[in-house]
Amino acid sequence: MTPSLPDLLAEARARIREIAPSEVPTGGATVLDVREADEVAGGTIPGAIAIPRGMLELRIEKLVPDRSTPIITYCAGGTRSLLAAESLSRMGYTEVASMAGGITRWKKEGRPLATESGLTAKERIRYNRHILIPEVGEAGQEKLLASHVFVVGAGGLGSPVAYYLAAAGVGTITLIDSDVVDESNLQRQILHASDRVGRPKVESARQTLLAFNPALNLITHQDRLTAANVEAFVTAADVVVDGTDNFPTRFLLSDACLLLGKPMVYGAVYRFEGQASVFHPAAGGPCYRCLYPSPPPPELAPNCAEAGVLGVLPGLIGLIQATETIKLILGIGDPLIGRLCTYDALSGRFRELRQDRDPGCAYCAPGTPFPGFIDYDAFCAAT
Repeated sequence: MTPSLPDLLAEARARIREIAPSEVPTGGATVLDVREADEVAGGTIPGAIAIPRGMLELRIEKLVPDRSTPIITYCAGGTRSLLAAESLSRMGYTEVASMAGGITRWKKEGRPLATESGLTAKERIRYNRHILIPEVGEAGQEKLLASHVFVVGAGGLGSPVAYYLAAAGVGTITLIDSDVVDESNLQRQILHASDRVGRPKVESARQTLLAFNPALNLITHQDRLTAANVEAFVTAADVVVDGTDNFPTRFLLSDACLLLGKPMVYGAVYRFEGQASVFHPAAGGPCYRCLYPSPPPPELAPNCAEAGVLGVLPGLIGLIQATETIKLILGIGDPLIGRLCTYDALSGRFRELRQDRDPGCAYCAPGTPFPGFIDYDAFCAAT
């Protein structure tokens, strides 16, 4: 005979200890809220971790790898949490309990609640898949919404970077590019479209990004990055993304990030090859000049317009840059600081090269005074 819900609950009660809200410890145990996201918005037990009942078995082993860790589950009234605790017990967790009466009883007894975050109901829906990730959650999504990223270039790299940062909920993006949309851009620059050929790239980007995420605070500048304006742009940002395709702008950007202590998320593409890294001397990593002390002559550093690039490659490298940017904002994972990630599309292989800080670097070596900004106009390549 197929067991009914009362049968399942009776079986769970025979195996699982139920505790009163007064017995929930203030520390030493993992408290799991197994309600749905819309329920959690009304308030949680302070310190509780929200995992919807349907995701519990998929996520618990990563969240609580030690099966001897005390775990207390709760829901709205005590039914789902009892079943959740019974499932955890079957998975080998030895110290599991369910809070009887759920959050309803907790509230009736006047116990403290962690109040609703600053996210709106619409934001909770839009960024739900972020909120479900323990490393992000509502607090992390609020960080993203409060962040400011400066993206230099609305071309092959800047397009996927800006697109996915807007999708992730980065609150403010400043985008600078002096160029206009050309037919040859459309093979790789996904922010633009055929009917915008001849229009400024930043205007085209604005049309695309705001249609995609109307809540985005997008600041655009149809201008070149120069020694006169770089400091103001970098100062305002939390993270700087290098989406350029020429050495002069990249050196200028790196120097400003060094001076102001901001991370520069680097990307570059050439035919079938791409690379990405994070240059952040303030975090102990190298600056861009540790890799390239000075710009090479133009004939040794052709850009995409001169050498060509596989159309999908900037998308791949740009997504790595967007990922690194999000990690830096959230303070999670291991950013590519001191590591150069390279990709060969023809072989389909990634490689990682260690990039140490140059103790003799003329810009970032300890005790070295900042030499000042330089505009390498003689080296500028077409964007």
